Amino acid sequence: MEPYPSGTARLRRGHRAAAWARSLLVAAVLACAGSAAPAGPVADRVRATGVVRVCIWPSYHGVSYRNPRTLQLTGIDIDLSRQFAADLGVRLDYVDSTHETLVEDLTEHRCDVGMAGIGMLQPRMQALGFSRPYLQSGLLAVTTKSNPVVRDWDDIDQPGVAIGVQNGASILPTVQGYFRRATVVRVPASRTRERELAAGRIDVFLTNDIYARQLVESADWVRVVTPPSEVLRIPLAYPVRLGDAEWIAAVDDFVARIKGDGRLAAAAQRHGLGALVVP
Repeated sequence: MEPYPSGTARLRRGHRAAAWARSLLVAAVLACAGSAAPAGPVADRVRATGVVRVCIWPSYHGVSYRNPRTLQLTGIDIDLSRQFAADLGVRLDYVDSTHETLVEDLTEHRCDVGMAGIGMLQPRMQALGFSRPYLQSGLLAVTTKSNPVVRDWDDIDQPGVAIGVQNGASILPTVQGYFRRATVVRVPASRTRERELAAGRIDVFLTNDIYARQLVESADWVRVVTPPSEVLRIPLAYPVRLGDAEWIAAVDDFVARIKGDGRLAAAAQRHGLGALVVP
């Protein structure tokens, strides 16, 4: 036996030591998040692999947007997901998701947490656990500047008005419950609400004020219709798979920390979302 380990052996031991130290760091952070909570599959996997997988919606301007030319990701939840991984001391992997596949992506373990300005809406809340809210967004209506039917909010809930909702969107029950006289049109995944609006197949679609603001800046043919008062306010939070108390405690503790130390407010201000922060 060699009195001193070879270079290869020392390298292997160094890797094992680094992995062990990383595991201890993740365990310490998770323990601080909820030491009384039982261990669960997500928390255990993050410890073992040193990787946290975050589901995002990569077309969400200001929140989790991937520039198609540079492939660079920007937005409040890109900033905060990096902070989350840094707090845990693990590597960050992004997983592209959609409104339609988010629940399945989380429940089938394709990702560990969703960080993309995700509204606490049914049926998501029946299928997923959520952190405490960090932002709150209202619903606004988007129509065209030339639409002869919808001029203000009261014009929307009228017979013959077509309201577009992306098929599979969790906002569908909310829209159907609020607008009783207008017709709610499900827009298939192969099309977009903007395309249907431009073609005249719908008169209006509902979206949150984050997306509405970004759309107005990029499309000069649209007009935003604001409700007369704050209605349909939607809290935004970070969803996780049900059944892992330790992991949801870790995510919830992260939200509490960024509220307390100013990181949430700073990230929101950087992306023009300061007014939406939930204290």
